[in-house]
Amino acid sequence: MSQANREHWNKTSERYQVAHDPQLSRAPKAWGSWSVPESEVQALGDLDGLRVLELGCGGGQWSGALADEGTAVIGLDLSERQLGAAQRFMRTRYPLVQAAAEHIPFRDGAFDVVFCDHGAMSWADPFVTVPEVARIVRPGGRLAFCETSPWVRVCYDDPSDLIGRVLVQPYFGLHRSDEGDGASTYGLPYGEWIRLFRRNGFEIEDLIELRPGEDAETTYWTIDPPDWPQRWPMESLWVVRRKP
Repeated sequence: MSQANREHWNKTSERYQVAHDPQLSRAPKAWGSWSVPESEVQALGDLDGLRVLELGCGGGQWSGALADEGTAVIGLDLSERQLGAAQRFMRTRYPLVQAAAEHIPFRDGAFDVVFCDHGAMSWADPFVTVPEVARIVRPGGRLAFCETSPWVRVCYDDPSDLIGRVLVQPYFGLHRSDEGDGASTYGLPYGEWIRLFRRNGFEIEDLIELRPGEDAETTYWTIDPPDWPQRWPMESLWVVRRKP
C-alpha cells in the first residue's frame, strides 16, 4: 500500500499545499483539521534538548516551526513531492528523509519524541507503524499523533462526501479506508488502539479529543451541522509513552 500512497501524494501534493498551506502556515504548531494550538493541549511537552521525528511531515509546516525554535527535528515523508514543498517552505535548515513509516531508517532508540498530525499514523497501517515507532523511540520516550476519530468514520457518508449526524458505517472492524487509486488511510476503534499500544510497550498518558472553538474554520471537511466538531469529537490526539 505504501507505493500507492506515495503515488497519491506525489500526484496531489501541489493541489494539497495550495488548498491547505494558508491554514497550516498560519498556525504551524497546531493539531488537526481545525488547528487547535499545541500551546493549549501540551501534547509534545518541553522539547528542549530532545531528538524529535515528525512521521509524515508533508510540507513541513510543523517541523519547520520547531526547527525555527531550535528543536533538533527531522521530517520524514513517503512523498518526494511533499518533501519538495517542505524544502521550499523551509526557513531554518533541518534534515528531511524520504522513507515509508513501515520501515523507518533509523536505529533503535534514536528519538525522544515521535509525532505526527494526520501524517503517517493515518496513512500507514498502525499494526505495522506502532511496533516500528516502539523500536525507534527510546525507553521513556513519547509518541503523540492526531488521527480521525471513530466518530467521524462511522458518520461519514461516502457517496455525498459528507459527515453528518447519522451512523452509516460499522464501528467494529474499523481499519482500512479506500482513498481511491489503491491509496489507503487507516484508523482503529478505541479498544484496538489501546491493546496495540500495550502490546508494544506503550503506556497511555492522554487521549485528547480535540474540540475547536465555535468560530474556528477549516479547509478540510464538509460537515452537517456546522457545529458538529463542537458537539462530537472529530479528531483523537493520542499521547503515549514507551515504558522505561
